[in-house]
Amino acid sequence: MPRYLSRRLLHSAVVLWLVSTLVFVFLHVSPVPVERVIGGPRASGEVLAQIRANLGLDQPVLVQYWRFGTRLLRGDLGDSYISGAPVSTLIAERLPVTIWLVAGAGVVWFVGGVGLGVLGATRARTMGDRAATAFVLVGMSTPPFVVALALLYVFGSGLHVFEAGPPMQEHFFRRMVLPWAALAFLMLASYARLTRGAMLDVLSEDYVRTARAKGLPERRVVWRHGLRSALTPVVSQFGVDLGALVGSTIVTEKVFGLQGVGQLVYQSITVGDTPVVIGVTLTVTLFVIAANLVVDVGYSFLDPRVRLA
Repeated sequence: MPRYLSRRLLHSAVVLWLVSTLVFVFLHVSPVPVERVIGGPRASGEVLAQIRANLGLDQPVLVQYWRFGTRLLRGDLGDSYISGAPVSTLIAERLPVTIWLVAGAGVVWFVGGVGLGVLGATRARTMGDRAATAFVLVGMSTPPFVVALALLYVFGSGLHVFEAGPPMQEHFFRRMVLPWAALAFLMLASYARLTRGAMLDVLSEDYVRTARAKGLPERRVVWRHGLRSALTPVVSQFGVDLGALVGSTIVTEKVFGLQGVGQLVYQSITVGDTPVVIGVTLTVTLFVIAANLVVDVGYSFLDPRVRLA
């Protein structure tokens, strides 16, 4: 286990370096010059040159890359072009709302998707299986913004989804019901399909037939012997989706008026605030790497056949 963790940490460091390098390249090939974003469309050439000098953009590219890397090692994501506030502070203010949104929706889609998948696999070609399949098709073919707007139109006023407040206030959970449902709907359908396929494969394995031949109750065969192995690909996908969704909640946050990271990215792209976009990109990368590491370690607990060397 220590060797495996060491390798994964080294791999994660390489991934972060590659992402940060791509981000640096993106910063320098942006069609909108940084100095024009800060100075505005009417800024004179002298003002634009002064802005470039203040930001160090008049230095050689290698010097800029070195400064960019050393700042990242210190945890410094730079300052916003628009507000002048540290990017890390802006992200820290918005991140709790997004984490609550993704975590709550993650519980809904994982539990619901696994439950529907097991139902479809254990009752294949029955009415229950066909109903679950129809739900999956509807869920996977419906755009997320349509689900969000429909839920908001039908239930929005009763649940007071536009009330503001920090995460731990009493009405916060009532306000988050619809965003959780909207974000989880599409993912729940995908996880139901994934779980059903994995369960059908596992239930045809020799060790499952052996367990049934020994006279074990069907419920124990399905939930302990079948589901435990079938969850391996499901949990793997869950780790990737949970980490990636931290930066992919723009539509849900925009529809429901949540001031999270998704809204921050949307606003920053609109005004050309590149440092904020870069900071969110690196933050999401960290979440994805951490989620994958946790999932890989969890393999050995879900399936005894998996060993981390």
